[in-house]
Amino acid sequence: MSEDLIAKTAIDKRLAQIVEPVAQDLGLELVRLRLMSGQHPTLQIMAQRPDGSMEVEDCARLSTAVSAVLDVEDPITDAYTLEVSSPGIDRPLTRLKDFEQWAGHEAKIETSEAIDGRRRFKGVLQGTEGDEVLLEIEQGKEAVTIGLRFDWLSDAKLVLTDDLIRETLRARQDAGQIDEAQFDAVETVLDDEEGQDAPVAPQEEKH
Repeated sequence: MSEDLIAKTAIDKRLAQIVEPVAQDLGLELVRLRLMSGQHPTLQIMAQRPDGSMEVEDCARLSTAVSAVLDVEDPITDAYTLEVSSPGIDRPLTRLKDFEQWAGHEAKIETSEAIDGRRRFKGVLQGTEGDEVLLEIEQGKEAVTIGLRFDWLSDAKLVLTDDLIRETLRARQDAGQIDEAQFDAVETVLDDEEGQDAPVAPQEEKH
């Protein structure tokens, strides 16, 4: 593959090796692949164009192409459902460059093995250094930046925040994917939500 993806299982890694060239031939980047086990297994694929967009037509083209290749390769023995989608705003982070691109935003990261007694981390991305992902976390009353090796990670995703929504929509506006009226409408909603007082829980009457 052109760039390693975070993969939870060996079958995920094998499937990604099959699917990524198919996506590239269509001008798309493979963002995440997961084979969800269960009574009815589901193969979830997330992809995007290089500019970060992903239209319904792109999903349909990728789904058709992947289905054809997997029918030939036949890496999944059981019947399964194929789901192809865009990464979404609170997107998974699966490539080392994702952690650099989204520096300054909150993320949740999970490691395959416990590090100093913990496997789950939440903080603000600070980019990368070599093969390490830098994350600013709260430690007591202080903020400290830790480095997590990319090959330690088993899962990672952005946390949905107002700042993340604004930046994503602004990028889509700049790319001409949404118009100014749509962007302004969302901005108004976010500003209204920030200005609202926290709801007060109803007081129970005592008799």
